Amino acid sequence: MSFADRTDERLIDDSSPRALWGNLLRRLRSGDLGMIPVVVGLIVIWIVFYAMNNRFLSSRNLVQLSLDSATIGMISIGIVLVLLLGEIDLSVGSVSGLSGAVLAVLLVYVGFPLPVAILAALCTGLVIGMLYGVLCTRFGVPSFVITLAGLLAFLGLQLLTLGKNGTINLPGDSALIAFANFTFLPAWASYALAIVIGALYFLARLRSIRRRAAANLSAPSVRSAVIRAVVLIAAVALVAWYLNLDRGIGAMPLLWVAVIIGMDFLLRRTTWGRHVYAVGGNLEAARRAGINVDRIYISVFAMCSVFAALGGVLAAARLQSVSQTSGGTDTNLMAIAAAVIGGTSLFGGRGSVYSALFGMLVLQSITSGLNLIGVDAYVRYMVTGGVLVLAVTIDSLSRKARKSSGSG
Repeated sequence: MSFADRTDERLIDDSSPRALWGNLLRRLRSGDLGMIPVVVGLIVIWIVFYAMNNRFLSSRNLVQLSLDSATIGMISIGIVLVLLLGEIDLSVGSVSGLSGAVLAVLLVYVGFPLPVAILAALCTGLVIGMLYGVLCTRFGVPSFVITLAGLLAFLGLQLLTLGKNGTINLPGDSALIAFANFTFLPAWASYALAIVIGALYFLARLRSIRRRAAANLSAPSVRSAVIRAVVLIAAVALVAWYLNLDRGIGAMPLLWVAVIIGMDFLLRRTTWGRHVYAVGGNLEAARRAGINVDRIYISVFAMCSVFAALGGVLAAARLQSVSQTSGGTDTNLMAIAAAVIGGTSLFGGRGSVYSALFGMLVLQSITSGLNLIGVDAYVRYMVTGGVLVLAVTIDSLSRKARKSSGSG
């Protein structure tokens, strides 16, 4: 993680309005916008679609939006990791489709227990990702070429796995289908979850405050940590209350958000995560610093394909079947676009795994809103393409601003 990122964390610790406003102005001047554009864009999108159709922000539609976001959103987590290295994976759609096919065949035709079938599907993604990493590090093949070849090859392998029927329906009484479609937290559990999240946040902030104080560094007050935790609990409880007006918080979206939080911890708080940022920021400098670059590449590509496989498993459960079109259509488009729109830089070294969350919410909000107002599908593709171009343009301009600021 760069010095600027660590400085951001220190400045954000001061929760006074003046400090927050000063931090925002500093970000704007330096071009380090982070996820500010996507959050603002998401708010604007919600306001516009609510004005056009007030059902857009209904609890029913938001619950549906969360369910629809989780499958491809899970795939997008892996895309964020690869983009942090300055690389790309164009085959995540095919890998997800193949993994779903492996799950369906083992579960329906072979009769494997569900946990074994899921594990086999995830292992399929793991092997593919490790193969990508080895080809990239040992033979120097560009990731664009490797994964483009994988897109075609694994699509063919998916068709071969499904056989002549081309479609496999999962058992209707499968626990996996129930998890993806019909499992929601009870109201009391959602409020308890809000309290747990706030408590964990407070403990994490308290630990950070004590570590900084022990190192004789400036640290925020415990009072500010308490205020932040209370605000967080209130915000999560409010969201839970509103979603509980319909079906509540779905188990699958909850898993997605939990994985994002876990990956964010790995990236920001572990040596492996710091090495990922270092390699993506400056490959040669990372190599000279003694970082095992090959190991980082292989691990990141492996995790990307595992997330693609997990997304394929969840998509199969959500649709209750696997077909020749699984992982196709716009799966690649949505997964990659979500990561980029969410604020992860295409140039490597900058971004957050929360990009997969906010970027996917933007894309799914556009889809949901346009469907509610009765717009044809071609408009959705055009709007999504425009938003993607805008996000890349902002990223490019921010990068130029950072270079100018650094040279000045």
